[in-house]
Amino acid sequence: QVQLVESGGGLVQAGGSLRLSCAASGRTSSSLAMGWFRQAPGKEREFVAAISPGGGATYYADSVKGRFAISRDNAKNTLYLQMNSLKPEDTAVYYCAAYYGGTASIWAYQYTYWGQGTQVIVSS
Repeated sequence: QVQLVESGGGLVQAGGSLRLSCAASGRTSSSLAMGWFRQAPGKEREFVAAISPGGGATYYADSVKGRFAISRDNAKNTLYLQMNSLKPEDTAVYYCAAYYGGTASIWAYQYTYWGQGTQVIVSS
């Protein structure tokens, strides 16, 4: 079992930056593929970014490409999402997710473990 705890959310003005963190505990290993998803009020959960177990491959939603950067520190069992040039439409609850046995995925159904989410609000 893997437990995921997100942190780093908050209120920021448009154009600002935030860095989200996701601490993994339990049966963690460097074979976990990990990703970030988000869900805005009244909308379905959507893919944001994903990273392979070793960190060598990353994937981004078109809406965040060039503004967000996903990274991981396997020695610290921590996943990060650096968010720059934030826009009001980035407002959402951001979730960290993980699963074993893959490289990285944009599909939520492939992820086994989920955090509780952290709220990001971008004001205009």
